[in-house]
Amino acid sequence: MLGDLLFNVVAFLVALGALIAIHEYGHFWVARKAGVKVLRFSIGFGKPLYRRRGKIDDTEFVLAAIPLGGYVKMLDEREGPVAPQERHRAFNTQSVWARIAIVAAGPLANFLLAIVAYWVMFMIGISGVVPLVGSVDPGSSAARAGFQVEDTIMAVEGRDTRTWNEVRLTLLDESLNAGGLLDVRVQDRDGNSRVRQVELDASAVLNGGADVISELGIRHWWPDVDAVIGGIHAGGAAEAAGLLVGDEVIRVNDTPIEYWRDWVKVVREHPGKTLDVDILREGQEQTLALTPGTRQQGTQPIGYIGAWETQSAGLFERVRTVVQYNPIDAMGIAVTRTWDMTVLTVQMLGKLVVGEASLENISGPITIAQFAGQSASVGLDHYLGFLALISISLAVLNLLPVPILDGGHLLYFFIEAIKGSPLSEKTQLFGQQIGMVLLAGLMSIAFYNDILRLVG
Repeated sequence: MLGDLLFNVVAFLVALGALIAIHEYGHFWVARKAGVKVLRFSIGFGKPLYRRRGKIDDTEFVLAAIPLGGYVKMLDEREGPVAPQERHRAFNTQSVWARIAIVAAGPLANFLLAIVAYWVMFMIGISGVVPLVGSVDPGSSAARAGFQVEDTIMAVEGRDTRTWNEVRLTLLDESLNAGGLLDVRVQDRDGNSRVRQVELDASAVLNGGADVISELGIRHWWPDVDAVIGGIHAGGAAEAAGLLVGDEVIRVNDTPIEYWRDWVKVVREHPGKTLDVDILREGQEQTLALTPGTRQQGTQPIGYIGAWETQSAGLFERVRTVVQYNPIDAMGIAVTRTWDMTVLTVQMLGKLVVGEASLENISGPITIAQFAGQSASVGLDHYLGFLALISISLAVLNLLPVPILDGGHLLYFFIEAIKGSPLSEKTQLFGQQIGMVLLAGLMSIAFYNDILRLVG
């Protein structure tokens, strides 16, 4: 709907603006400290929408029309004539180590932004759901490990897990690092602590976009409430099908529905497919044709109808939690989380390069905008977590040794430091051409994946 689209776009632009501004300010700040003259600081490309002149060096600060990046233009003899009295302030005349510091400062600024975002997030408290097991699929890896209903997952390989999100990240991280059997400490329904060894094959998650929790054969705990419609969003699939508040869903395509969670499962598994829904309304059975809408969860489409139940309002307090720390502890955890997510991002990129992970895992601006809107709609804590994760991804991407990216420039400079002279302009130009092709290919894949997700 238009309101959701606008909300996603605004959330995306706010996040993207912050990421670009921090990244470019890293380059800008170190360049100034190194004595390099900065000609322009631009957020965005293309036609300037806003500009002003700074008091130092008459630097031009620009906000441009295309918000998919930015740049810091410095005085440089390779890009135009430089007055003799200002030659010492040109970028290309600086020592190789000064140039390395200026280029590396952008990605480092993004890592610092991630740490600050995580720090604030953990201080204000991040809301989550206690990892309480609701069901275990027969024959699954979790079933073979002995998981039981109402087991609470306390730690994975010795790393505490207080929410389902922490369980998900830790399982994925540990499976990529070690694979094989993982020690999962749980507290059973009687309060006893037990260690269950579970086998997780991360390849299904990397190649199919499956959820790591579902891949184990575990379902989140959900209260046993009847499938009675408690509320309906205007303009949604539920309203279009004629569902009303108070209707009880009893069958879907002749399959009995016992609880609300059964109804949710059916809807999520049938995006865009028409269902014959038998309901009980004022003691009378009726059959309605319902076609769930489609939205993305990760790389997978799921169905939704714009309806909710109200019976479980008080029951969910059992599994709601807020993870919160004091400022000192929050900083330590923020640094650790940034490091862990950086390592995980690098591992995922490595899997993509060697073909062990599907290219479907690459997301473009459309999918990122959807995630921005979803996280912002949940709350500031989740939006900060999203901002930190995207900032880490941007930093890692920029540090790849691909000419045209920061990492490519750093590669050139390190080669110069080793051999004592810069690479020839012909070699650098050839490398930049290769980098542009690689970057264009990556962007094409990202946009292609976005379009596929939009059309289901």
